[in-house]
This record gives sequence, structure tokens and C-alpha cells, in this order.
Amino acid sequence: MNPLRLLSRPAWAEQVPTWADAKPGIIRAALARAQARPSGGWFVVAASREVTPGTTYGRVVNGREVVLWRDDAGILHAGPGACPHLGAPLCDTPVHEGRVVCRWHGLALGPEGRPGWRTFPAHDDGVLAWVRLEAAGEAVTDAPVLGPRPDPERSLPAVATVVGRCEPEDVLANRLDPWHGAWFHPYSFANLRVLSAPPMECTEAEDRFLVEVTFTLGRRIGVPVKAAFTCPDPRTITMEIVDGEGTGSVVETHATPLRPGPDGLPRTAVIEAVVAHSDRPGFEHSRKVAAALRPMIAVAAKRLWRDDLDYAERRYALRTR
Repeated sequence: MNPLRLLSRPAWAEQVPTWADAKPGIIRAALARAQARPSGGWFVVAASREVTPGTTYGRVVNGREVVLWRDDAGILHAGPGACPHLGAPLCDTPVHEGRVVCRWHGLALGPEGRPGWRTFPAHDDGVLAWVRLEAAGEAVTDAPVLGPRPDPERSLPAVATVVGRCEPEDVLANRLDPWHGAWFHPYSFANLRVLSAPPMECTEAEDRFLVEVTFTLGRRIGVPVKAAFTCPDPRTITMEIVDGEGTGSVVETHATPLRPGPDGLPRTAVIEAVVAHSDRPGFEHSRKVAAALRPMIAVAAKRLWRDDLDYAERRYALRTR
């Protein structure tokens, strides 16, 4: 069965307004429940593919310099981003025999750490690279909490990163407002209808938004699906296609706090993983040309987030006035 459909939608200004359904209290309650969930201390740092053998990958996470690297077996490791000798930056430094080698004086730092340089737990889920940074009063877990994902042997992942002047809660609040989709992103979504939203007080099973939407492919063609939005941890929201073409595909939006910019405003990295899946025989051909498809998927994700960061940054500005 052909999943493509001819689009039949009103002009932008003639759409049914959604503001009456997008109740601020529903969004606030869903955000509060997400923020109350445990994170286990885990933060997404980058795409797994960005941490390559032979060199380190550095990022500031929640105000702390972190460096990631792989040993000779390809296992992911993480540690502080400053050398314990004289504080040299360890990002983009060589990795030799599984150890980070400081460019300033050649100090080699391995997974076992050393006095003044204690490594952090790291996790590679095959799509994303995570680090665990412990905070006072927060219970830690051996691995991050993951939402639903399709079989990695039958899926195609792509990761895009953008940075906004806001905090993680502003990113989640954007995604917990599915009513804005067809109004704010008419180039990507049409005929969007929120089929159900979680009540103000709900069980974990009820805590999801169910949406009917058509993903547009040009002006006249689209793919209708049903999608569910859930938050597995306080900095992540997952959209899973539950009916229609690509059932089982997910879009994971991870909001990782960085550190304030020169303007004093906070910075948050929006690291979005698209894990596409299809039972169609032809999908295997797509996996074979994944290297060509990943940049196109990332471009589409970044286009959406250029708009959505306007939303998130505006929300941050209003609530911190």
C-alpha cells in the first residue's frame, strides 16, 4: 500500500485555531511530571558517531568540562576536560593506546584515572554517547533511562545538534505543546490534530500526548501517521510513530545544559536523534546509503529547531523577567 497521500488542507490562516486546546495548565503539568522523573545523573553529550577513534571529543555539560574518547576496543570513556597537571584543555587531543595524551606536556590519562582526575561513567547506546555526572541528593543509575526504540538492525539513526539561549525545561515545554505544529511549521506538518492529552493528574500510562498528523513532502504530498509523545527522563521527550508508515520510528529530543554564554544567558544543546524504521523491503536499501541520508535528515531536524528555539528562547525570556 502506497503511504503517500495527496494533501488536502486549508490555507494557513484558515486552519482551525488550536489556542483554546493548548491550555497552559496542561503543558505546565506535563512538564512538572517530566522534571520530577529521575535522570540517574545521565546527560547526552553527542552522537555516538561523533566520538571517533584516535582523538577526543569535548563538551561542557551542566557547567563541567567533559571529554569523551574510545579505547583500542572501541569502548567509550569519559573524564574531566582539563588536564590535572596544569589545566590544559583535553578536547581534540590524541588518544594513544587507549589513553588521552595531553598536548602540553604529554601526560597520558587512562580509564583508571589518577589523583586529581577521576573519570566519569560513560554509556554508548549505539546512537548517542552519554556521561553520568553525579549531583548532591540525586540517585544514580548504572545506565540512562531510554524510551522506546526500533530494532537497531532494522533502523537508520541520524543525530542533529543545535544550541539555544534557554534552559532544558524550555525545550521540553516546546515539545509538550503539540498544538503549535501545523501553525508554526506548515512546511513540515499538516492536518495536525491532538487526539488526546494527559489530564492534570494522571498515571504513568496516561502520561502521553497522542497526535494525528501528516508529514509533508512538498506542497501536495504527505504521509499521515499517529504519534505519541512521552518523557522518559527530565531532559528528554520522545515522539514515537504508533500507527502509519514507519511505525516504531522515534524522534528523541534531548536537552543538555551547557554553561552561560558571554551574554550571561544559559545555553542548552538540543541533541535530536531520529531513528527511522520501516518494515518495507525497500528500507534495507536506505540503510545501505545511510551516509548520504543522515545529513539530509539532520538538515530537516535543524530547520524545525531554528523555529522551535525561537519558541523556547522566548519562553525563557518571559519566565525570567
